[in-house]
Amino acid sequence: MSRFNVGVQLHPQATTVSTILDSAAAADDMGVDSIWIWDHFYPLYGDPDASHFEAYTLLGALAVRTSHARIGAMVTCNSYRNPNLLADMARTVDHISDGRFTLGIGSGWFERDYTEYGFDFSTARGRLADLERDLPIITDRLGKLTPPAVGDLPILIGGSGRKVTLRLVAQYADGWNAFGPPENFAELNGVLDRWCDEVGRDRSAVERTVCINPDEVDKADEYLQRAPPTSSS
Repeated sequence: MSRFNVGVQLHPQATTVSTILDSAAAADDMGVDSIWIWDHFYPLYGDPDASHFEAYTLLGALAVRTSHARIGAMVTCNSYRNPNLLADMARTVDHISDGRFTLGIGSGWFERDYTEYGFDFSTARGRLADLERDLPIITDRLGKLTPPAVGDLPILIGGSGRKVTLRLVAQYADGWNAFGPPENFAELNGVLDRWCDEVGRDRSAVERTVCINPDEVDKADEYLQRAPPTSSS
């Protein structure tokens, strides 16, 4: 069986900041390996006008309220922040957390965020092109910041696009996140392996992760059976 880590994602909607922070502290005390929130400005389900909170401000607070788990956004929307600024924000949260930050990032998809906040929604292809443009800018800025990150500050890319997203994972990322079902996760792992071979990247250099819903917990063994030996759940 593959070695795996367990993370939790806290949804910053229809709740309070104190509840989110208390939940993160409780999860950290339970020994989870990672704690994540999402990077949106409005609820993704339920009441569309329920309370909601911004990701990176919360991540700074999570960094203070936790001590052991890695923290990050699953995933940061590349469109919402200048790439140089995002690198600096990530480095700063990494310092607050004493080296426990992971920069999860993706091309973005939730149209309401874009329209309400004045970002250009463009097209899926255009948003991916922006991500491809910005990833080297982010990594370059991370290498220039003083002081540098405390930890290794891995970059995790979320997404399932076979032609572009998984190529970008092979080129730039330390980790990758996908969704189920298990058969989909297995097939996408194969595609990522082929991209790693094509760009000359060691397959085992990319940690594989998958988000599963509460009603899929009983399928954890199925996911592990379909994951490469270095993967996480």
